[in-house]
Amino acid sequence: VMKPLSSIHLDTKDAVKASVERSDVCAVPSGGVVGEAVCAFVIANALIEKFGGDTVREIKRNCDNYLKDLKL
Repeated sequence: VMKPLSSIHLDTKDAVKASVERSDVCAVPSGGVVGEAVCAFVIANALIEKFGGDTVREIKRNCDNYLKDLKL
């Protein structure tokens, strides 16, 4: 809020004005975080689809075998 509202200091119980903080209404910075999370889900889904398995150990084993076959 650019106009500080009245408040109370919890320790001294004195009346004070609240701090003035900048508030941005642009969604672009938050959109980057959301986009990154969505990409992580899509990549994880593709990894499971390609290498399958019931456990992380099994998925890692399948991935390691795939990479070993690529080197042949």
